[in-house]
Amino acid sequence: MKRKVLGLIMAVFMILVFTNIGNACTNYLVTKGASTDGSTMITYAADSHVLYGELYHWPAGEWPEGTMMDVYEWDTGKWLGTIKQASKTYNVVGNMNENQVAIGETTYGGRKGLVDTTAIIDYGSLIYLTLQRATSARDAIRIIHELVSEYGYYSLGESFSISDKDEVWILELIGKGVGNKGAVWVALQIPDGYVSGHANQARIQTFPLANGKTSITSKDIDKVYNSEVSCVYAEDVISFAKENKFYKGPDKKFSFSDVYAPVGFGGARFCDIRVWTMFNMVTEGMDKYWDYVKGDIEHPEPHIEGEPFTPENFASNRMPLWVKPNQKVSLHDMFGFMRDHLENTELDMSQDVGAGSYNKPYRWRPLTWKVDGVAYCNERATATQQTGFSFIAQARTWLPNEIGGIIWWGVDDASGTVYMPMYASINKIPYNFERGNGAIMEWSETSGFWIFNQVQNFVYTRYNLIHPDVEAAQQKLEKEFVDMTPAVDAAAKSLFDSNKEMAVEYLTNYSNNVGERTFKTWKGLYAKLFLKFMDGNIKTKNEVPEGHIYVNPDLKQPGYSEAKYKQIATQTGDKLKVTGSSH
Repeated sequence: MKRKVLGLIMAVFMILVFTNIGNACTNYLVTKGASTDGSTMITYAADSHVLYGELYHWPAGEWPEGTMMDVYEWDTGKWLGTIKQASKTYNVVGNMNENQVAIGETTYGGRKGLVDTTAIIDYGSLIYLTLQRATSARDAIRIIHELVSEYGYYSLGESFSISDKDEVWILELIGKGVGNKGAVWVALQIPDGYVSGHANQARIQTFPLANGKTSITSKDIDKVYNSEVSCVYAEDVISFAKENKFYKGPDKKFSFSDVYAPVGFGGARFCDIRVWTMFNMVTEGMDKYWDYVKGDIEHPEPHIEGEPFTPENFASNRMPLWVKPNQKVSLHDMFGFMRDHLENTELDMSQDVGAGSYNKPYRWRPLTWKVDGVAYCNERATATQQTGFSFIAQARTWLPNEIGGIIWWGVDDASGTVYMPMYASINKIPYNFERGNGAIMEWSETSGFWIFNQVQNFVYTRYNLIHPDVEAAQQKLEKEFVDMTPAVDAAAKSLFDSNKEMAVEYLTNYSNNVGERTFKTWKGLYAKLFLKFMDGNIKTKNEVPEGHIYVNPDLKQPGYSEAKYKQIATQTGDKLKVTGSSH
């Protein structure tokens, strides 16, 4: 009979890991057959309290034999070493290249001792080096394997979303520690018509073992280009675990996640719950996983610390890696998934005392805290205040690569951002969002990151009053950008048929105009919001009637909710009570 085992030691460990993790991110993956228009889409929220939101760009290039390049850790700027440059590199805008290949990630940490501090390739460099070199998602898998095999893997365990115009893959990877160059990993193609997700907890469990046709190991990595192959994994992913006494059991029951990143309270409550919210919006039957994502994890048998894991120790009530949606997913749906705050669940942060007087669905860090020695947690929703940037990468088969790839990109909290269409072939980044225009401790009046933070931090002061105005402005711009896309595509295609360079220049100008317009709109929005909501009031401008030199605005003073006033009266007793005459 199955027993519920919370696994106190693992739970505490996972809480610590996910409290201190640098980037706590969210990815949703949608295949062609699951989208309304036949595009593939992946999302990524780069969530870090010290990440500055800017739109990266690497132009295409050709490099002489023997060219070397420096590698710097993405999170810290630390120099890690020098590697060989590829002979040819592709144009990269954000996390998507001109071939419509896109990559996102979430850090899951995983087993201690598997970081190779002597390695050269960190997870961020792995993404952007691969994007500069890859022609397809399958090509990206090969490149990732070759890079970490040759130069070592420097970071914690990672889940990667990899997509192109035809396919979507999830690849999970972890290093092998100092003295063991390379990494162990598994990559699975998401079946067409299905959606997936990952959010800082490794998600791949069992996988089909190599059969030379649909599943292969890294020994046969060149066969990854065979369209029948839907699973690729490091040749030693299981043997390495057995040799190091991480796992004991049959190969066919080996679970990557349960061995290399066992799920604890934090992995479920802070991480997989974000996947659950998206799955719950697109398909039925997710209620049965609610206890799991709240942190109540079931195991047939408890794991004894220090002993190898066996299949009986694996969590038995986890969610599937992918689900089939009841209805196909649109681009607007993807925007909405990224803006979720656990609304309509018992963990909705806008509905408890922590929301304050204005139903704020946010909690300031740290993620966990103690009262009288008892540990408590804040919720970790998909939309969060510490996002540097986020995107939805959309790849489309029916257009040339230069036109088909769009990264819908925005800065700061997804709830308050505007997703702007940046075509992946553009050769210049909008000035307000380009690298070097401001930094995390360097203010810039022309920085899109800072104006969006200005607006959103003002919103946090009275969320339920101010956010609706921001949402209205957000939806207006995004609707216009989405509605304009077919016309922009058609104009670019007409140019492309006669002059490819002119088409790319047209898309560059369009994307740059979108960035400039969004920045100016948000600059004006901040001024309007400040005038309207200053000093706890709500003011509405009136037209000056004839015979007046000025007229006051309409003034409302909403104060607090009735429930809040009752709470204040209860907590203060007679201290604030008005007695005697009020005149």
